Amino acid sequence: MSTSDFGEELKKLGFTLFTGVPCSFLKSLINYAINECEYVAAANEGDAVAIAAGAYVGGRKPVVLMQNSGLTNAVSPLTSLNYPFRIPTLGFVSLRGEPGIPDEPQHQLMGPITTKMLDLMQVEWQYLSDDLEEARRQLAEADRHIANHRTFFFVVKRGTLGPQDLGPQSSFVRVNQLKKKSSGKNQMPARREALSVINALKDRHTVQLATTGVTGRELYEVEDSSNNFYMVGSMGCVSSFGLGLSLAQTGKDVIVIDGDGSLLMRMGSLATNGYYNPSNMLHILLDNNAHDSTGGQSTVSHNVDFIEIAASCGYTKALHVHNLDELAAAMTEWKKTKGLTFLYMKISKSSSADLGRPRIKPYEVKERLQRFLNIPTTGK
Repeated sequence: MSTSDFGEELKKLGFTLFTGVPCSFLKSLINYAINECEYVAAANEGDAVAIAAGAYVGGRKPVVLMQNSGLTNAVSPLTSLNYPFRIPTLGFVSLRGEPGIPDEPQHQLMGPITTKMLDLMQVEWQYLSDDLEEARRQLAEADRHIANHRTFFFVVKRGTLGPQDLGPQSSFVRVNQLKKKSSGKNQMPARREALSVINALKDRHTVQLATTGVTGRELYEVEDSSNNFYMVGSMGCVSSFGLGLSLAQTGKDVIVIDGDGSLLMRMGSLATNGYYNPSNMLHILLDNNAHDSTGGQSTVSHNVDFIEIAASCGYTKALHVHNLDELAAAMTEWKKTKGLTFLYMKISKSSSADLGRPRIKPYEVKERLQRFLNIPTTGK
């Protein structure tokens, strides 16, 4: 099937933002996306799903592309982000290791279980036809699933898509403009105190994204608001979700509130964020050197220089803030000057013993945020 003709059918349905990780079976569609659409190269497949989820909430119709070995990397956000929040994704996954067809040894197991994994995750799927007319019908069906908040994947066999040359690619070098490392004593406030400062500075143009675990639960107790998004599960995905939302909603300030355990889990996202460099995204890391919601087990964050990493990944600014006043001042300055910014703050390990959970369902959080963004929430 002609990849360019198939790509045009995707564009007619509004699918113009692509993200993923390359696979030789999908290289033609990836080349088309790079040539003709907006393509975000993710560090891994789970990040790609989260980027697409954020873009969808922000009003775009994204596509995720991955090899089937990478489907295993995407299980966490597909099951604990897309499913509970009812955020649909149109995905294309290659079928490496198809039974009866010689392939590399690492695909020997993944080939036979690819569609079984999709079934287990309750993801609707079809083998993509190599006939354009049939593929057009399949796309229409997939689009109906997306409209009803259901994820849909095409499983792509070898040779389904015709050749597509890759055109000239633009490569930008993102250079950190301001780096401020630790220069004094850390106040070590409680997380709730830091969240109160962050929340107090929001306005009608601000979206606040809180990572999974205690952070989202405490932000909910500080103030539940229609412009808040409380992650559940999908640990490590909050800044990738923020990237997708920032790219889709350039007129909004997107505040990503992360934790050390979360960021360590998917630290490659910093490189992707730095390269695509949304000027309307502020990434705040509250580091208590612990997995607080699971009993306070230590992370390895004390051995990591997050400021240096964020700066080397191309964040425009990477700043260590030592106390609540510096946090407020840095946020106020960011609202004036913008630019992708990383704020790092050490906090204490304290949290409320009787901390509750949001009394609003995840999909209601998503729909409420979309209404705040003036995004239609049709479907079932």
